[in-house]
Amino acid sequence: MAGLAASFGSGAMTNSISEIKGANCILIIGSNTTAAHPVIAYEIKKAVRNGTKLIIANPREIDLCHHAHLWLRHIPGSDVALLMGMMRVIFDENLADLSFVGECCDNFDVFKESLKNFDLDFVEKVTGVSRDKIAEAARLYATCKPATIVYAMGITQHSHGTDNVFAIANLAMLTGNIGKPSTGVNPLRGQNNVQGACDMGALPNVYTGYQRVDNPDIQKKFEIAWRCELSATPGLTLTEMLDAAYDERIKAIYVMGENPILSDADAKHTEKALRNLEFLVVQDFFLTETAQLADVVLPATTFAEKNGTFTNTERRIQRVRKAIEPIGNSEPDWWIICQLAMRMGAQNFDFEHPSEVMDEIAMLTPSYGGVTYERLEECGLQWPCPTKDHPGTSILHVGRFVCGLGRFTPLQYRPPAELPDKEYPLILTTGRSLYHYHTGTMTRKVTGLNAIEPEGAVEINPSDASSLKIKDGDKVKVISRRGEVIVKARVTEKSPPKVVYMTFHFAESAANILTNTALDPVAKIPEFKVCAVRIERVRGK
Repeated sequence: MAGLAASFGSGAMTNSISEIKGANCILIIGSNTTAAHPVIAYEIKKAVRNGTKLIIANPREIDLCHHAHLWLRHIPGSDVALLMGMMRVIFDENLADLSFVGECCDNFDVFKESLKNFDLDFVEKVTGVSRDKIAEAARLYATCKPATIVYAMGITQHSHGTDNVFAIANLAMLTGNIGKPSTGVNPLRGQNNVQGACDMGALPNVYTGYQRVDNPDIQKKFEIAWRCELSATPGLTLTEMLDAAYDERIKAIYVMGENPILSDADAKHTEKALRNLEFLVVQDFFLTETAQLADVVLPATTFAEKNGTFTNTERRIQRVRKAIEPIGNSEPDWWIICQLAMRMGAQNFDFEHPSEVMDEIAMLTPSYGGVTYERLEECGLQWPCPTKDHPGTSILHVGRFVCGLGRFTPLQYRPPAELPDKEYPLILTTGRSLYHYHTGTMTRKVTGLNAIEPEGAVEINPSDASSLKIKDGDKVKVISRRGEVIVKARVTEKSPPKVVYMTFHFAESAANILTNTALDPVAKIPEFKVCAVRIERVRGK
């Protein structure tokens, strides 16, 4: 994959947060930005107050719907059809930037043919959005330039999540909204250093800076630096590791700062997989649900007890500075890893400070080549920053795509892996609350946050609640093919008919007991956002 797709391998924003205010149109799809990324949501609201047109594509009525010029309430899992339908309108009405396409992109003719499968009658039927609204959204995005796209895990966590991302890339390229200020394709990362973890090779097929493990030249470079032999075979993704543990093909797993018992799809399968291991190590600063299963728990420090860096969603590498000494026997993650490595006979792990680790990162990682702790003292640097005198990069793909031509991808609509039926007539989709974070490991220990949101709930539309004789506050049982949970019902029109919604923060009503492990064939991400369920009122509750 060339061009724009290269930045998707890193999941990185092509543009910067500060540019949002300069966009004339913002399309937000698959993101409850106010709940999951409130700082960025604030920038979006400011832009709207200054005249920016805002398009929201989301099945749920999220806060930003009240600020939007247009809300596309599509059926969960129909994103490809919606986006391709918009592109069909843009092409048919001569709104495409064919000059940009001709100069900067390839494979357009094949892509153009694929648009023929997305006439608006078909798209309206698949998405549940009227053809007039689809056409209006297409015209707004194509004509109100510069336009930017913001998305999150509502796009990626599908069995066709890669197709969803390609559809977004196609839309940006078709209109020339890439490589310029206040444009771009801007995924919002789910945690504070997800970008940094991926940049540092926490993926099975790459070293740092997305250098592929199966590239012989790259392999040789790292072998020389690390004085060891390295495999050219990509490893397993998280979901593949858990399947291998379940089948007892993997004997041991080392978990750092993650709580898969609550965060992974089909949680009972995950728990059984971890229990099947011969040896489980968990490195964390709280005894999480996963840590409670561990043979060994290594106590790590919090962000306030260590030095280091985080790389945020706009590719900005920022210093983290120790404010207090580590509590108890806890130690920084980097120190624990180095100590383990040296005890296992590894060389070159005798670092005395994380700045020395950054020096090695810069030596081996072209996109971080100019990064030092000294340069990060003020406001950080955005990669790529290849040399010591480079100022960092606020916008990717300026003038031309990083890897050559941007490649259009022809797409087909594929439905979710699991659709409602008579036994499981409702769609469950999941997301986040503003008041809790991920699996609640930290936020559920905060008295004030627990006072605001003490327990989980399942949102259900009044029409579905009425037919099921469920009232607001009733205890209900939510059941899928993988398990069941008991949770409080919240009757609200925020969820459309036939769609229910849960957050995944609460161990007592763990939504991921219900979710589907069906994987995207490329990214290997489970389909968290769509699964079939039924709801039953718990008698006497």
